[in-house]
Amino acid sequence: MNGPVSIEVLKQHLIDPEICIRCNTCEETCPIDAITHDDNNYVVRADVCNGCMACVSPCPTGAIDNWRTVLRAEAYSIDEQFTWDVLPAQGTTADDALRAGQAEGGVGAQAAAEPAGIEVDTVRGSTVPPWSAAKPYVNLYTHKAPLRATVVGNYRLTEAATESDIHHIVLDFGTTPFPVLEGQSLGILPPGTAPDGRAHHARQYSIASPRDGERKGYNNISLTVKRVTQDYQGKRVDGVCSNYLCDLKKGDTVEVIGPFGNTFLMPNHADSHLLMICTGTGSAPMRAMTEYRRRRRLKGATGKLMLFFGARTQEELPYFGPLLNLPKDFIDTNFAFSRTPGQPKRYVQDVMRERAADVAQLLRDDSTYIYVCGLKGMEDGVLQALQAIADQHGLAWETLWPKLKRDGRLHLETY
Repeated sequence: MNGPVSIEVLKQHLIDPEICIRCNTCEETCPIDAITHDDNNYVVRADVCNGCMACVSPCPTGAIDNWRTVLRAEAYSIDEQFTWDVLPAQGTTADDALRAGQAEGGVGAQAAAEPAGIEVDTVRGSTVPPWSAAKPYVNLYTHKAPLRATVVGNYRLTEAATESDIHHIVLDFGTTPFPVLEGQSLGILPPGTAPDGRAHHARQYSIASPRDGERKGYNNISLTVKRVTQDYQGKRVDGVCSNYLCDLKKGDTVEVIGPFGNTFLMPNHADSHLLMICTGTGSAPMRAMTEYRRRRRLKGATGKLMLFFGARTQEELPYFGPLLNLPKDFIDTNFAFSRTPGQPKRYVQDVMRERAADVAQLLRDDSTYIYVCGLKGMEDGVLQALQAIADQHGLAWETLWPKLKRDGRLHLETY
C-alpha cells in the first residue's frame, strides 16, 4: 500500500528584471532581509522569504509581484537570478508534482504553494493611496519600448558658486500621451553601457510638475535633478544619469519609461490639507502638488498647505525664489538650513518642533495628508518629531501612526 506523499513545493517569489528600475524600495521594505542586489539585478532569497507581501505594495512598477511554482530542491538561487535578463517561464515539473501531492494527500503541499500572507507592520508609511486620489497609469512604456521625449528646457536652480548643481529639466512628449499624477515618477534610460557591457539601468526621478503639464495644457513634464559628483562616502564619482541629464541641451532627446507609482499620490477632495516635508530634490513631488493646488485654488480648493523644506544653505535650496513669491495665505512655508555660516544647524525636524502647535492642529484633522521626501537620513528625525508633537498635544502617537498609514495619509519616499 502506498503511503501519503509529501512533496516539497514552493511558490517562489521573484523580481522581474525587465520591469525593475532598481529603486531599492523592496530591499528597504523587506522586514527579514530576504531581498538583495548586485550591479545587475534585485533578487529574493528563497530560503529566507516567507511570503509576507510587505514589499509588494510599495514597489512603484509591480516588478516585485512575480511568483513561480517550483520544487523546493530546485528553487532558483540568487546567483541564477543575478544573471537574468528576463524571468523564466513557469515550468510543468513543479505543477505536476503539486497535483500529484494533492491527489495523494501530500502533507503541506498546498500550504507551501502559496505565500504565507503573514501580517507585518514594519512599513513606516502608507502602502495605499488617499481615498480620493485619482487613478494612476503605470508602466505604459518599458525598457523594451521606451518613449522618446524632447528637451525643451534645462536650467540650473542653485547659484553657480555652490557645490550643489540642481537642474530643472522640462521634457515634451509631442503628441504621444504620457499621463501622470503628482507624486509619480518616471525612469530615464541613459545612453551607453556599464563596464560589464550591459546597457545602463533606468534611473528613477520624481516628477516636479502637475498632471496638466509643466506649462498648463501642454504634454510636458519637469524633473528636479541634482548632478552627482561623489558617493555616500565622499569619494569622487560621476553619476551616470544625473550628469547626462544636467548636460542636456534644448532639442536633445531622451528615452523615458514609466510612469511609476500608485500610492504616493495627493488627495483630490478640495478641503484636504497637505503637510509636506522635504530636502533637496525631494522637493519635486511637493512642487507638483503645490502647483496643482495653486491652479485649483480659484476652483474651490480650500485645504491648507504647510511646507518644511531643508537644504544646506539658502543658495543650495531649489525653487527658493518662486516659493517666496507664493501667497502666505496659500502656503505656510518654513525653511531649515544646516550649513549657514555663523548660524546653528537647523533641520526640518527642528523647525517642525518650533511650529508644533500648528503641526498638531493638522494632525488632529482627518483631512490632513503627510508627505516626506528626501534623503533616507531625514526619515527617523521627521517621524520622531511627529511623535513628539503628537504626544505633547494629547494625541497618542501609538494610535495615530497606524491610523495614518491605514488611511493612506502618511507617505514616505526617501532614498
